[in-house]
Amino acid sequence: MQEKYGFHVTHLNIAKTKRKCGIIERQNYNLPKSEDSRSPETPKKKEEAIIEAFKAFQMI
Repeated sequence: MQEKYGFHVTHLNIAKTKRKCGIIERQNYNLPKSEDSRSPETPKKKEEAIIEAFKAFQMI
């Protein structure tokens, strides 16, 4: 992604976008310690690039 779009995409960004698209993920053992913990939102530009990659890999 960085070569084509000029920004870095984290695993968290990919996981959140998968959830949004309804793609089933494997079980995560690295869960937050509290129920109230929040994670940052994925910027729209990154989300669009991730969805484009999903389409390229025929995931959606």
